[in-house]
Amino acid sequence: MRQRFLLRLILSAAAVAVIPAHAQVAPPPAASPPAAAPLPHVALETSAGTIVLRIEAQRAPKTAANFLKYVDSKRYDGQSIYRTTRNWGADSTLIQGGVRTDARLLYPPVAHEPTTATGLMHCPGAVSLARLAPGTAQSDFFMVLGPIYGFDADPAVAGDNAGFAVFAEIVDGWAVAQAIAAAPVSETAGEGAMKGQILAAPVKILRAKRVAAPAAVDPAKPKPGCVVKTP
Repeated sequence: MRQRFLLRLILSAAAVAVIPAHAQVAPPPAASPPAAAPLPHVALETSAGTIVLRIEAQRAPKTAANFLKYVDSKRYDGQSIYRTTRNWGADSTLIQGGVRTDARLLYPPVAHEPTTATGLMHCPGAVSLARLAPGTAQSDFFMVLGPIYGFDADPAVAGDNAGFAVFAEIVDGWAVAQAIAAAPVSETAGEGAMKGQILAAPVKILRAKRVAAPAAVDPAKPKPGCVVKTP
């Protein structure tokens, strides 16, 4: 009896061993990686018109989160775009805005994300955080209307070579940004490099809010998509 029982076990094991590969149960397929989240978009509704920004929340996450924190807390509402650098020339024009009315509205500075780490560039339409030393940026941001690649980080340059942190791109309202850049400047406001760059009548930011992505990038903007690559 014991011998017949052992024989049955051996035969059963042999039968399992000779099951053809095609008859064996296949392992479950590997799970697909999760799809990338859509990039946030923000509309700056100003007294001169609306500018829509696409926010690079994936490639510049810290800088993007800092900007969105000001947007979501409505701390840009009622502030202004107050600066144009058109006196630098058409290829070096930017407009700048941020919280100017109350220092209590400012969040702590954000860690610097250089373009060498994010892969972003200061080509037309780029949006960056203004700063003094790296790691001091808070609310002020600027929109580049010309190809100012000298603002990119460059380790080969002596001194402060960290550049500015690009975190977004203009995707709609290019004509509005151009009109702000061309607005009259004050003859007396501003000191040093800012002389001749302060708008005589700052453009009010009525509201900054998250919005759906526009159907297409503004065709008036040069080189659409050169800053932010959508997933």
